[in-house]
Amino acid sequence: MGLVMVGTVFWYWRSPKADQQAAVMVFIDILAITLLMHASGGIQSGLGILIAISITIGSVMMGGRASLLFAALASLMVITDQIYASLTHIYPTRFIQAGFLGSLYFTMALIAHVFSRRIGESEKLAEQRARQLENMARLNDHVIQHIQTGVLVVDQHLRILLINAPARRLLGTPDAAIGSPLKRASKELTHMLIRWKQDHNRECPPFRINAHGPELKPRFNALEAGADGRVLVFLEDHSRLIVQAQQMKLASLGRLTASIAHEIRNPLGALSHASQLFDESPNLNPADRRLIEIIQSNSQRVNQVIENVLQLSRRDPGKPRAIPLTAWLRDFISEQEQDHELPPGVFSLQVEPESINIIADPGQLRQIVTNLCNNAREHASREQPLRIRIIGGKVTEFDDPVVDIIDNGPGIPREVARQIFEPFYTTHNKGTGLGLYIAKELSEANRIELEYIPGPTGGSCFRLHFYNWNHEVS
Repeated sequence: MGLVMVGTVFWYWRSPKADQQAAVMVFIDILAITLLMHASGGIQSGLGILIAISITIGSVMMGGRASLLFAALASLMVITDQIYASLTHIYPTRFIQAGFLGSLYFTMALIAHVFSRRIGESEKLAEQRARQLENMARLNDHVIQHIQTGVLVVDQHLRILLINAPARRLLGTPDAAIGSPLKRASKELTHMLIRWKQDHNRECPPFRINAHGPELKPRFNALEAGADGRVLVFLEDHSRLIVQAQQMKLASLGRLTASIAHEIRNPLGALSHASQLFDESPNLNPADRRLIEIIQSNSQRVNQVIENVLQLSRRDPGKPRAIPLTAWLRDFISEQEQDHELPPGVFSLQVEPESINIIADPGQLRQIVTNLCNNAREHASREQPLRIRIIGGKVTEFDDPVVDIIDNGPGIPREVARQIFEPFYTTHNKGTGLGLYIAKELSEANRIELEYIPGPTGGSCFRLHFYNWNHEVS
């Protein structure tokens, strides 16, 4: 009845609050049930218990607020009914039962008050925990998406539940979607995961997605017990791990060679100066003069090695900044043509789109490209004029800028291509073997991947891949 009357009242009273609705409902229930109890013979009708139920429900709905007010109003209504009955003698009065009924109302109101407070505290705690879990999920997602290691979560049906951006880049699948089969991203990785599920102690060897892709090293971790549980997959660029290990081994060697270079430089300077003084003698025969030329030539070569070693030992970390690629390459080509007195047509430039920006230290980038161009000149073919093409663009899959430096030389044999970036490795009798090594070191310092790509019809192509561009250039 109370609900019907409340609905009638609120039909005229538009959009009341929940607390207001509960309070009006309890008030109407108390009034209506008291009138029914009076019409049914008073307290002995047993209808007063219904008021206790209404007080309890209303108190819980209002969070314990006004619970004692409801109990006091109900007790007052019952006692008023008994006083009216004693004055009019319409039925026997029972004040003791009315007192017990009022005590019941207050008891139920207090119980409802305590219960509703605990419910409120539980709701606040649940909301707090939910916010913490949401924040933790966002933090985990942020960390997963921004770490350099590729991360995937695969379910028991070998479907991708989670994949971050580095994993998409390493697998060469920028459009890999949540819920898609893992074999669509990499069949080789899928086969390795199946074999690992059969034997968790199996060592997973590195693999390549394609011939020109990075060498990947997978690691699997079971997130759930059993062979059919979810699996966490880590993908790391194996070549970078090898480079890091080599850097650790070469760090102490670099310090040692730097100190040795300092010690060699002084006697080398004395030797070179003595040969120059000896060359000024007017009584030299052609054989002696040839020996002096050999001494001076090799002294210059050793001095160049010392300069390169010292440069590596005191390498400046650099100050990367945004560089407009097209304008920078045009200036670089102009300087090369002037410094080496190259005829027109040796260099050709193509950049699409011309508005590409990159992130690098300008001085170190200049040295990288200079070393690559010097390498092209030193190994140029004698049968045809030197041609160096510089092509700039973006990798379609990830929109990363790349710069290809392509020459028309004889190229590099496949069996030695892996060794060209090692220090002191050279195939030229006048080379130091440090030019490409220094270019590789400076590229890594600027988070640029330098790789060698053999030409299909001869020649060499060195590619600079600017992986840092998407994160730092808007």
